[in-house]
Amino acid sequence: MNSTDIFTPDTQDCRFIDTHCHLDMDAFAEDLDEVLERAIKAGVDRIVTIGIDLRSSAKAIALADKYPQLSATIGVHPHDVEGLQDNDYASLERLYVDHCQSIVAFGEIGLDYYKNYADPAVQRKHYARQLDLAHELKLPVIIHNRDADEDILNILRQAKSLDYGGIMHCFSGDLALAGKIIDLGMLISIPGVVTFKNSVTLQEVAKNIPLASMVIETDGPFLAPHPYRGKRNEPSYVVYTAQKIAELRGIDLPVIADQTTANSQKIFQLQRR
Repeated sequence: MNSTDIFTPDTQDCRFIDTHCHLDMDAFAEDLDEVLERAIKAGVDRIVTIGIDLRSSAKAIALADKYPQLSATIGVHPHDVEGLQDNDYASLERLYVDHCQSIVAFGEIGLDYYKNYADPAVQRKHYARQLDLAHELKLPVIIHNRDADEDILNILRQAKSLDYGGIMHCFSGDLALAGKIIDLGMLISIPGVVTFKNSVTLQEVAKNIPLASMVIETDGPFLAPHPYRGKRNEPSYVVYTAQKIAELRGIDLPVIADQTTANSQKIFQLQRR
């Protein structure tokens, strides 16, 4: 498919926030400036670049300090929690204390029972502990969930609170699960997968959940939406996700852009920064 054959949504009157992208990864090392320029041209005013361990959290902060359109998160992904010690938690806290103006959330944390790179019991321990630290730092949380629905919800319910909100990242569940998450006061993040023809369950979620409970993301460099499926994903492609949601709901693209941007600004407190 040539670039001239690809439909590009009209985003002239739209502003978007990509709530989840991994810009510190090697996939962006050679052309990050161009990636960010394309995002701006597409109307993506803010990108949240995600920490998945101490090293990537520090890199996310460095990027947010360098590029005005970026914000960072800190946290340890469930794949990487084996061997976490008290001093690692102290390091995460120190990162926040030293760079609080650049950090808008705690995550990506959670549970992954599909790959089980870390023992499930160890995952649960550090998921709960990171939720507690996020609460102490007064940060919203960004949650990774794969094949762990019940434990994800049960631990969230037992956490100190979700006073500062949370996002269920790259949501892949059904409408019933989405309802349980929304009942906890969390937001559902819709990824580019919603544009895939076979994503009927996710499309049902995107069509029916309250817009006030929705944000959008790329999860770049992973999971590029149609028409870029199989390619490297990047923040400018979040507009295809928004366009698909607008089509599913039978409303104009600016409505999706405005509401998801407002939801993102609120949970990340972007208007105060």
